Amino acid sequence: MDDIPALAGGGKSSVGDKAIVGVLTISDRASAGVYKDIGGPAVLSNLAKVLESEWEAVYRVVADEQPEIEAAIIEMADKQHCCLVITTGGTGPSPRDVTPEATAAVCARMLPGFGEQMRALGLKHVPTAVLSRQTAGIRGRSLVINFPGKPSSIAETFEEVFQSIPYCVQLIGGPYLQLLPDVKHPGIPTQGRHPHLATR
Repeated sequence: MDDIPALAGGGKSSVGDKAIVGVLTISDRASAGVYKDIGGPAVLSNLAKVLESEWEAVYRVVADEQPEIEAAIIEMADKQHCCLVITTGGTGPSPRDVTPEATAAVCARMLPGFGEQMRALGLKHVPTAVLSRQTAGIRGRSLVINFPGKPSSIAETFEEVFQSIPYCVQLIGGPYLQLLPDVKHPGIPTQGRHPHLATR
């Protein structure tokens, strides 16, 4: 776990609920210890930049094997009760890239708009972003979303994509996630009213 950013963050004074977030790296070589994982730490670092709500992460690294990916997502969603599972890696066109297939296999409903948004954002930086196959889906009260594997690509898409994540999590029965003030974007329904503050 050397060089891994903090597995928790946010502030206890936030009006948001505490959240458990799954961070799942999919990489043959990182899982085998050939090199250090860089995707998962990038996700953790970006979480700290967007979430004001108190949060803690469940962090795993698995190989590019569909059964392993499916099992990890199920464990995070069903046993660890993660309201959000963020995967990184395995979304390209190569034969070993099966993260989207694993995500679709364990989710009851798909939310392709998240992948469409990431591809649109990525195309502003590199033409090969069109090759990415990220998607998202719902498993119970958990949102599962695929992010790219490269830290630079994660950073280019994370904040803008995250603007709609708290609203989605709340709609499927998850906790109320409070974003840091500078992340909120006028006109986007990032969050509904906190149920504890509702007056009607």
